[in-house]
Amino acid sequence: MAAMKESAVSELELFLPNLNEDAFQKPGLELLKAEPSRHRPRILLLYGSVRERSYSRLLTLEAARLLDRMGAETRIFHPAGLPLPDDAPANHEKVAELRELVEWSEGHVWCSPERHGAMTGILKSQIDWLPLNSGAVRSTQGKTLAVMQVSGGSQSFNAVNQMRVLGRWMRMLTIPNQSAVAKAYQEFDDAGRMKPSSYYDRVVDVMEELVKITLLSRDLVPHLTDRYSERVETAAALEARANLDKAVGSK
Repeated sequence: MAAMKESAVSELELFLPNLNEDAFQKPGLELLKAEPSRHRPRILLLYGSVRERSYSRLLTLEAARLLDRMGAETRIFHPAGLPLPDDAPANHEKVAELRELVEWSEGHVWCSPERHGAMTGILKSQIDWLPLNSGAVRSTQGKTLAVMQVSGGSQSFNAVNQMRVLGRWMRMLTIPNQSAVAKAYQEFDDAGRMKPSSYYDRVVDVMEELVKITLLSRDLVPHLTDRYSERVETAAALEARANLDKAVGSK
């Protein structure tokens, strides 16, 4: 048997004239080392309904109880009173509260009812209020995310699938596991607590996975979210500034 080649490309093909060598960084294990944080994982939970008996809120509360038992510190944002995106100034009380919680958090749980085959506008509006900072760095970038949905009928995954797309757009680390509770009105007792079931067991699985991945990733966020294209843009901006200063100084 012929010896296996060390690389799939020849030395000639490794010539990369378009690569900015000053901005290029070779990934390596030595860059994935960080002093582990000792504080409890900080998890923000968002839900997508303001009904008095909201099953997405009840499921969110159940998830928060589990997260607390697993050692996390939790905060729940209650969307009642949050204005429509762009229909109020950014210093609106509820908007400011939401943005402060996002900055505080290291991981998220998003839970939405499926309404008309999609996540609700109430859930989406919360994400739409989050700002895009300079350099297109989102306030959620690098944070972990778990998604859950409740349905009034048979089991569906439309809402969690949409939230996964949204999480990717917000540059979050969405965990593989998820929860989709069908006929949610049957899964909670009169006190609002979730009944024992395979659905409940799945929620435990999802929260457990979220805490594990948050603990693994939270101290590595600066490295994991450091992008070549953004380093190129930063270098170009610095070079332009230096050239401008030089031009002004020569006058």
